[in-house]
Amino acid sequence: MLTREQIVAWLMACAEVFQQERDFLTGLDSDIGDGDHGINMQRGFAKVAEKLPSVADQAIGQILKTTGMTLLSSVGGASGPLYGTFFIRAAQVADGHQSLTLSELHAMLREGVEGIVARGRAEPGDKTMCDAWWPALAALADAEAGGVALAPALAAARSAAEKGVQATIGMQARKGRASYLGERSIGHQDPGATSSWLLLTLARIVEGAA
Repeated sequence: MLTREQIVAWLMACAEVFQQERDFLTGLDSDIGDGDHGINMQRGFAKVAEKLPSVADQAIGQILKTTGMTLLSSVGGASGPLYGTFFIRAAQVADGHQSLTLSELHAMLREGVEGIVARGRAEPGDKTMCDAWWPALAALADAEAGGVALAPALAAARSAAEKGVQATIGMQARKGRASYLGERSIGHQDPGATSSWLLLTLARIVEGAA
């Protein structure tokens, strides 16, 4: 089971990760975007970390909803609406829960990704954050079907997302600012896919508690 405390620890860890990876993400975004993705993600999750203590004793759904609303109000560019929607939609599945099974976690993340797709209209191969999320969800589905425990299931999802990120290098962007570059977007790693993979630091939180 994934506990409420682990969810809070995950989101706090995300603030640290995006602080550490801010310049890396900004560099990726400078190649094919506005050059502000790392700064935006760092700022957004710093605000989330500030808000978490006030909701840490509430149900997982409320924690995730607060995270989403905070990202919506503090992250610029396309990332704020997309990641905000991800967490707000995920919160609906986790509403009232103090812990989550692998099946419930899978459903929660799937709902969040469906929110991203609904807002951004991304399709496989468009060179977006979804090209990291879709392989991760597929890995979770396989793990769930195979009766795999939570920690190795999340590790598999993180690994699948990383492969998805690498695959974006050879893609031509069809969404967002990067799409304006046409074929020149080929050869560059997608920053949104990279930040989505970094979000799956959840795997490390669960592994550490296993």
